[in-house]
Amino acid sequence: MPLDAICLSAVLAELRPRVVGSRIDKLQQPERDELILTLRGDETVKLLISVGAGDARLHLTETAMENPAQPPMFCMLLRKHLTGARVISLEQEPCERVVTFTLKTSDAMGDPTEKRLILELMGRNSNIILADEDGRVIDCVRRVDEEMSARRQVLPGLFYRLPPPQEKRDPFATSRGEFFAELTRANQGKTIDAWLLDTFTAISPLIARELSYRAYGDIDARLEAAVTADNGEKLYNQYNSLITAAKALSFTPTLLHDASGKPSDFSYTDITQYGALYTVSQERDFSALLESYYTKRANETRARQRGSALSHSIKNARSRTARKLEAQRAELTATQDREFLRQSGDIIMANLHVMRKGQSLLRAEDFYGAEEGAEREIRLNPLKTPQENAAKYYKEYTKAKTAEAVLNTQISAGERELAYLDSVLQELATAETERDLAEIRRELEDTGYIKAKKPDKGAKKSKPSKKPKSQASSPREYRTASGQLIRVGRNNTQNDELTKSARYSDVWFHVQKRHGSHVILTPEAAASEADILEAAAIAAYYSEARDDTRVAVDYCSPKNVKKPSGARPGMVIYNEYKTVIVAPRSPDDKLTN
Repeated sequence: MPLDAICLSAVLAELRPRVVGSRIDKLQQPERDELILTLRGDETVKLLISVGAGDARLHLTETAMENPAQPPMFCMLLRKHLTGARVISLEQEPCERVVTFTLKTSDAMGDPTEKRLILELMGRNSNIILADEDGRVIDCVRRVDEEMSARRQVLPGLFYRLPPPQEKRDPFATSRGEFFAELTRANQGKTIDAWLLDTFTAISPLIARELSYRAYGDIDARLEAAVTADNGEKLYNQYNSLITAAKALSFTPTLLHDASGKPSDFSYTDITQYGALYTVSQERDFSALLESYYTKRANETRARQRGSALSHSIKNARSRTARKLEAQRAELTATQDREFLRQSGDIIMANLHVMRKGQSLLRAEDFYGAEEGAEREIRLNPLKTPQENAAKYYKEYTKAKTAEAVLNTQISAGERELAYLDSVLQELATAETERDLAEIRRELEDTGYIKAKKPDKGAKKSKPSKKPKSQASSPREYRTASGQLIRVGRNNTQNDELTKSARYSDVWFHVQKRHGSHVILTPEAAASEADILEAAAIAAYYSEARDDTRVAVDYCSPKNVKKPSGARPGMVIYNEYKTVIVAPRSPDDKLTN
C-alpha cells in the first residue's frame, strides 16, 4: 500500500522523539528523488527522505547509500542553507501526506532565521521543497510551472501553498451521525471499500478492504447487504475502532509476505483479509518496516535500470556467439561425411581406364558399399581430367578432416564464451549498487566486450586529480545462525579473488551446473551441517536458480577448485565435492557489510 496519511502519522510519532532537537550534520542526495539527512543529537541517526513516484516515504535507515561523484545542485543548495540547522518541529498537515520540518539556522550574515523543509509524499506529485521563514520557496526537487499545473505552481520566489484539499470528509472529525448520514445517501450498489475511499480522506484501499472484511467477512461486500444486515453498525464499529486507535497513536507496524517470503504490502494495523495466502509479521518499528519493504527493492530496481545498457550489450554479444556456434556445429556435422569423399576418390582412381575427359558423372561399382555389386554415382567436373577429379575429392577429404579438429577447438571455446556471458548476465541480475555495476563494466572492458570510455577530443585537459581512485567493493558478508562468516562474490573478478584467497580449512560453494556467485564459509572450527546448509542456501539465492524451490549446491575445499589456463574471470573447475539440495534463501536479516 502507499504510505497513507494515517500510516504517515504513525511514522512521525516514532520519529519525533529521535529527530526533534537534533542538528543536521550531513546532507546527501544519492538519487534525484532521495535525500539522506545525518542527524546528530542524543544519538546519531540517518533519515531517508524519498519522493519517488512509487516509493515516497521517510524513515530512519541503516542502509549505506552510494553518492554520485558530483553532488546535485539541489543537494549543494540544501547544504548551504541547512548544514548545522536544528530541527525545531516535525508536523503533518491534517489528513494529508505533507510533512514540514521547521529548522532553526543562521543566514548569510550570521543572524538566526528559520527555514522549512516541506515534504509532499503524494505519488507522482511528490516533492521536496525548501522555503524561508516567510514561506517563500527557495528551491525544490521538482519545479512545477504553469504549463504543468494551472492551479498551483511550485517555483523559486513564489510563496508556498498547500496542495488543493480533497473534497472528502476528515475521518477524525466525522461524528457517528455524520457517518450514518453519508451511508444513507450513498449508492447502495457500491462496494463498502469503494464507498469508504470516495467518502473519507486518509484511508487507503488496503484499509478500506480490511474494514469491509472485519465487519462482514468479505472484501467485496456491498452497502446494500450491510445496511440490510444491521444498518451498517458493524461497519461503523470497525471504522470507529480504527480511528480511535489512530487518535491514540496506537499503531502496529505490520508487514505482509507472499508465499516466497518477499514483502508484498504493509500497514499500521493488523491485516486479516488475506487469510493463509500471506504471512503477517510485526516489525520492531515503522522505520524497520519501511526499510524492509522499500529500500532493498528500490536499490535493486535502480541497479537493473542502470544495468540495462550493459545487459543489452552482453545479450547482443551472446546472440552473436550463439549464432556462430550454431553455424560451426552445422559445419562440424558436415565434416562427418568426409569418408564418402575419400571413397569417391578411390573409386575414381580404380576406374581411370574406363573414364574420359569431359565426363560429368561416373557410375561404378561401390566396393565400399554394404551390399555386393552395389553401384555409386559420383559427380565429376567435365572440365577436369579423371585424375584431377580424384584429386579434388581427396583434397576435400583432407580439408574436412582438418576442419573437424579446428571446429572442435572453436566450438569448445565458443561454449566457454557463452557460459561466461551467461554468468555476466546473472551478475547483472543480482547487482545491487552502482559500484557493483561499475566493477562489472570494468570486467567487460578488461575482457574486450565493451570499449572503455574515452574523453571528448574537444575537452580541455585538466590537471590530474589528487583524489584517490575509489576502492573496489568488498564481497557480501553474512553470518550464520552460529556466527560463522560467509562471503559472497559480487562479480566474476571478485569470485576469482575470493576463491584464490580462501584457506584450505574454508568451504567453497557453488550452485551445480548453473551460473552463480562463489561462496566461502569460514568456520572457526569444523563446519557444522547447519552452517553448510545455510551457506548453500545463500549460494542458491545468489545464482540464476534463485526462483527455484529445490537447488543442488556443490561444496568442497578451496584446494579442489582450479582455474583453467586462459579461462575467463570466474570460470573454474572443481573435484572431490559433495552436494546438498536446498531452497534458496535471502540472508538480508544477517547482512553485516
